Amino acid sequence: MTVPTFAVVGRPNKGKSSIVATLARDDSVYIDARSGSTRKARSFPMQVNGETLYALVDTPGIQRARAVLDWLQANCADASARPQTVRAFVEAHRDDPRFVDECELLRPIIDGAGIIYVVDGSCPFGADYEAEMEILRWTGRPSLAVINPIDNADYAAEWSAGLGQFFRTVREFDAHRAELAKQLELLELFGHLDPAWRDDLKRAVQLLQEERAQQHHSASLLIADMITEALRYKSSQRLLEGMPAEPVEKLLASQYQSHLVKRERQCRRQVEEVYHYKHLERSEEVLALEDSELFNVENWYLWGLNKASLTVAAGAAGALLGGGAGVVVDGVTGGLLAGLPTLTTSALGAITGSVGAWRYADDIAQFQVKGIPTGGKLLSYGPSKNINFPFVLLGRALLHHKLLCHRTHADRSALSLDNELLQQLEDKERRKLARLFADLRAEKRVVERRAELAEMLLAWCQQHDQVAGES
Repeated sequence: MTVPTFAVVGRPNKGKSSIVATLARDDSVYIDARSGSTRKARSFPMQVNGETLYALVDTPGIQRARAVLDWLQANCADASARPQTVRAFVEAHRDDPRFVDECELLRPIIDGAGIIYVVDGSCPFGADYEAEMEILRWTGRPSLAVINPIDNADYAAEWSAGLGQFFRTVREFDAHRAELAKQLELLELFGHLDPAWRDDLKRAVQLLQEERAQQHHSASLLIADMITEALRYKSSQRLLEGMPAEPVEKLLASQYQSHLVKRERQCRRQVEEVYHYKHLERSEEVLALEDSELFNVENWYLWGLNKASLTVAAGAAGALLGGGAGVVVDGVTGGLLAGLPTLTTSALGAITGSVGAWRYADDIAQFQVKGIPTGGKLLSYGPSKNINFPFVLLGRALLHHKLLCHRTHADRSALSLDNELLQQLEDKERRKLARLFADLRAEKRVVERRAELAEMLLAWCQQHDQVAGES
């Protein structure tokens, strides 16, 4: 094998595929709660920039360990011949339907793979597991044991004591919640188990750390671009002489909101791809981020700023917006402060189509009319002057990013964005953001302000990994 390769083995339904998905960073790995869902050994390479650093092999569950061990013991002369006897078993039973699963899982091991043996820490240890552990010891390959607490870790101590008699290294590893630091720790451990892999895995850890830093940088730029565009965007339509304005205004309000909804959704998909989430399962009702929710202004205090924080931001941006703090808060927010008690994730006042868009039009942006020399008028809607709107976009983007950082590729649950995040900011950060947003609205120093916003975002993205490591 040209790169370090690890066969993930164990009994059916003990989380083998979940560990493969997490360590290979591949959310296409098939995970099923039903026992025996993996029937063929399949290799999943872990790649960075197209280079394979190591590979994980998902294997079928061990079914007939006692019968396999009996055959091995009956056909082996001494301990030195054990690895070759395991190979002889696979060759002798490759077409035997009784041992299909055992031959599938042993084949990558006799070809040179290391072993990750997976057990469920929520189930008690039993002597019947010793046969399969003994078979793995016979292979002579580097190995470690992983206690995966599928439901709980009630029996982790029992497993640790039992596994320690067969494996040099035993670790608890929750495939659904193990942050990046835990994943890298396993790689470093394998480097110590086999000197031949030490340099390759040390380099793999370094490249993964460097890639993570680049991922945070890319995510911060994507979010900064999305917010910058949202603050400057407007929809326009020529209005001929004598044409009624109200139908066009309703259409422009709908087009405006539709565009920004799609732009936010595009940004989320791009950020997910940066972190290698290509098949992220989502429930749009739980996610609460689709078109009806972005412009559900009753919920803006959940993702954006509350009344007190909004007043601080308004004070910082008031002069730039052409008014004092009171005018900015009461006027620019379109009376949203009256909606503060309705801090909820339900779809209150959901906006679908032009009617809903028209309902909230005055709360989000304003209409402008300009004369056209050739006749008629140019009717525009936007950009948004609402102080809380960019904070809403920021809060939603940061919460989405935080959940990605706390997630593994084995987790197939839907993202649930129903927590406020921006209330953790300091007042000086809120004031700085308000000034940045005001300049971006006014098309002032756009490149510089976008860079400053991306720098602040990068710091928060990096903190999300630190918080995950502490939890």
